Amino acid sequence: MEPLKHECGVAMIRLLKPLEYYQRKYGTWMYGLNKLYLMLEKQHNRGQEGAGIACVKLADVPGREYMFRERAEGKDAITQIFGVVQSKYKDVSAEQLADADYAKAELPFAGELYMGHLRYSTTGKSGLSYVHPFLRRNNWQAKNLCLCGNFNMTNIDEILAKLTQQGQCPRRYSDSYIMLELLGHRLDREVERNFIAAKALELENTDITRYIEAHVKMANVLKTGMTDFDGGYVVCGMTGSGEMFSMRDPWGIRPAYYYCDDEIVALASERPVLQTTFDLQCDDVKELEPGTALLVRRNGESSIQRIVEQKGDSACSFERIYFSRGSDRDIYNERKRLGEQLVNPILKAIDGDVDHTVFSFIPNTAEVAFYGMLHGFERYVDEQKIKQIQSFEHTPTHEELEKILSRKVRSEKVAWKDIKLRTFITEGNSRNDLASHVYDITYESIRPNVDNLVVIDDSIVRGTTLKESIIRILNRLKPKKIIIVSSAPQIRYPDYYGIDMARLEEFCAFRATMELLKERGLHELIDTTYKACKAELLKPKEEMLNCVRDLYKPFTVEEINAKIVEMLRPDEVTIPIELVFQSIDGLHEAIPDHHGDWYFTGKFPTPGGTKLCLQAFINYIEKIYLYEQKF
Repeated sequence: MEPLKHECGVAMIRLLKPLEYYQRKYGTWMYGLNKLYLMLEKQHNRGQEGAGIACVKLADVPGREYMFRERAEGKDAITQIFGVVQSKYKDVSAEQLADADYAKAELPFAGELYMGHLRYSTTGKSGLSYVHPFLRRNNWQAKNLCLCGNFNMTNIDEILAKLTQQGQCPRRYSDSYIMLELLGHRLDREVERNFIAAKALELENTDITRYIEAHVKMANVLKTGMTDFDGGYVVCGMTGSGEMFSMRDPWGIRPAYYYCDDEIVALASERPVLQTTFDLQCDDVKELEPGTALLVRRNGESSIQRIVEQKGDSACSFERIYFSRGSDRDIYNERKRLGEQLVNPILKAIDGDVDHTVFSFIPNTAEVAFYGMLHGFERYVDEQKIKQIQSFEHTPTHEELEKILSRKVRSEKVAWKDIKLRTFITEGNSRNDLASHVYDITYESIRPNVDNLVVIDDSIVRGTTLKESIIRILNRLKPKKIIIVSSAPQIRYPDYYGIDMARLEEFCAFRATMELLKERGLHELIDTTYKACKAELLKPKEEMLNCVRDLYKPFTVEEINAKIVEMLRPDEVTIPIELVFQSIDGLHEAIPDHHGDWYFTGKFPTPGGTKLCLQAFINYIEKIYLYEQKF
């Protein structure tokens, strides 16, 4: 019920025609710039801490800028950035602004290559210097590199060590800067390779430059620079000489989609973004395969090339459940199936009493799963009606049929997001009281003490909003029983590939499991798991096993659910409460093509993820030990 902070979003556009072409056909040479704005706004859900854009002009006039960048922080960053860009044209006459040749020669951001990024920090680091895209400048156009991405690397310490062994000394310990320096270093080597080749052909001066720009192969840069990274990523980049690329991780963890025609090449983190921006059909947009890169040469030729062999099939299922836009054709249907598949466990929770149950959803992101749940119950009720009619040994009367057919599945909008918590209030009781009013209810939407209330959410992670607000506010309706449903399974393990879920103690399922272990005298399992994690970390990373999974083995999902309810129930609430979670099998049935389920199963797709999970449990235990020692 509490919002998770999202991964980043990326957008790229390569114009394949001269700017004058877009001026004639679409009435403006800003076609690419305007489309970039739309693509970023359509992905605003993916990151609201900052945004940035970059542009490259295919020009070679010395002394004039050909690579542009603008960045801003905050949830209104997109508006700020494009406002700044437009302000650069305020002293230009209408005639000049409509002249594509003038714009190409004189105006900033009047280029053929565009790249944009939406940021959410998963590291806690803030400030404009951490906002993508990043630039590595050089007087050689081909050595200029602009980089952005949706990624979180799990082995950045190893990559840093590799760079320092080469003699480099990166200025910052962050995956973004280290990737920029590593790929920049490989780009330098690729340019120098072509320089040597040009000299061997006895070329001189600018002929060498033109040879280099015509023969640089970004596939070489990526193959020598990206092979050692462990993590989930979509990396996008442009060079000053006009090369453009985007590469997806070999496990397929983070998503990327692209579209090509004779006017543009475009890429985004989500398929509907491209569909809406360019008025495309679903099948027009292609998914970038794991371990491959979309490459666009300076001359406009595009290709898909394999950079790294595919290492897994771990496309993130959380993308489908929560993060990506529900307007995607497949995601919409998957979310409906997630809700529909919960009919049987919900029936069990309400003792089969559909007639005295009201169905609803919180928050709005759970709306599609709610429709699926309703559809499932409508089908269930219809089947019951058929059975009742078939059971008659006589022709049913009008009244009998009317009574049967009048049975409906009842749904209401019982809760509304009302206000945002004002975080400047720090006093505990005041803050808790304010938090309990984040949601408001639709009064008298259910029959007090008669109706069960079923409320579906897309996922339950920390449980904070449940405890502080939602359970309290639903209690005001005085239902007979509250059933809180999650369309996702129990989230038991951290994420290290770009989502804000890095510590085990954040998860209500983990906290409940630890309480059960202590209550039932299973302290020895905690101790042996801690020691096992320490032992695993001594092994080569590729051989490590996730011993944290052992903590959950003594308990059923229902036992953990009951303990979560006990921990989250406010003291003043006495109404029966039950939790219903999606099963792992149900998840895979609803989302058959996205097998990345490490949040729920602990089966991390990369060795780095397993290593960090082991370390997370060690950190948790040692933090608790230090706390107990202190007090």
